[in-house]
Amino acid sequence: MSFSEISIYQVKPDKTNEFEAIMKDAVQMMKVIDGCQSLRLIQRTHYIKDMKTIKDGLQPDKLTRIVKCVRYALYWEFDTDKNYGKAQKQLYETHWKAIEKCLIVPHDKILGEVII
Repeated sequence: MSFSEISIYQVKPDKTNEFEAIMKDAVQMMKVIDGCQSLRLIQRTHYIKDMKTIKDGLQPDKLTRIVKCVRYALYWEFDTDKNYGKAQKQLYETHWKAIEKCLIVPHDKILGEVII
């Protein structure tokens, strides 16, 4: 069973370019780490205004302003939790401090085994 992490980052609006540059470098490193099966980083650019959007199958609305932060989500999947742990250590030793300087709060992680 594979092991995954979903991280939510809340980035200071004036630090988005810096955060994206750090993450591009980090993602290149992370993609070649032993056991890494998948890695995706997305920026929240859209939202669903109401249930009508869902019921009618309409496209989501684009965000038009930044209120407090710019949100990103990272999805990272590994073959084992052991390889995930090794990868976390490597990320911590290389990019962690620079990433944290861009955030308004520490990032939130959801960790677990992939079931489907």
